[in-house]
Amino acid sequence: MQWTLVVPLKPLAQAKSRLADTADDGLRPGLALAFAQDTVAAALACPAVRDVAVVTNDALAGRELAVLGAAIIPDEPGSGLNAALAHGAGIIRSTRPGSPVAALNADLPALRPPELTRVLDAATEFPRAFLPDAAAIGTTLLAATPGRELLPAFGTDSRARHRASGAVELSLADVDSVHQDVDTGDDLRNALALGVGPHTAAAAARLLIPGQ
Repeated sequence: MQWTLVVPLKPLAQAKSRLADTADDGLRPGLALAFAQDTVAAALACPAVRDVAVVTNDALAGRELAVLGAAIIPDEPGSGLNAALAHGAGIIRSTRPGSPVAALNADLPALRPPELTRVLDAATEFPRAFLPDAAAIGTTLLAATPGRELLPAFGTDSRARHRASGAVELSLADVDSVHQDVDTGDDLRNALALGVGPHTAAAAARLLIPGQ
C-alpha cells in the first residue's frame, strides 16, 4: 500500500512562535520552511509514500516545496490546521477514492524514510491510526485507510483526542525521527541530536543554541 501524505503548513511569518527563545522573528520563518523542506524530502524518499500534498497559502513555501516534488493545495478554508487537513484529504479522495491518506506534521526535520515506512506499514493494519509526538501529548501522524475518513483532531492534547475518536495509537520502537516534531528550543536540540536534513542543518547553523 502506498500512501498520500497531506502536510499542512501555515504562513511562514506566523509559524513556530514557541521558538522565540531560540530564534528571533527574522529567523523563525526560515526555520519553519527548512523543517518543511526536510520533512517533505524525506517523505518523498519513503517507499511507502506515493506522493505528498502540502496544504498552504504561503507563496514562498509553495514554490520551494513544489521544487522538491510536492503537490501544492491552496488552504481554501483558511480556518486552521484541522480544516486544512480535511480539505487536503478531500481533494485527494475526490480524484483517488481508494487512496490511503495520512496527515503528517511539517516540522519533522530529522525524519528518516525507513522509520516512516515502518509507521505507515503498521498503520495499514487499522482503519485509522496515529503516532504520538515525542512529548506523548500531541500527534505527528494520523492515517486513514481506503474508505475511512481522516477525521483530524490536531491541536492541544491531540493524542488523547485522536484516541477518543477511535484511532489506534501505534506503539513502535526505533521510530524516533517520526515522533520528533519541533515546537520549542528543546525540541530543536533533540532533533539536531537525531540528525536533521540539510535545510534545517543550514538554518540551525545561524542560531546560537545552548548545548550544541
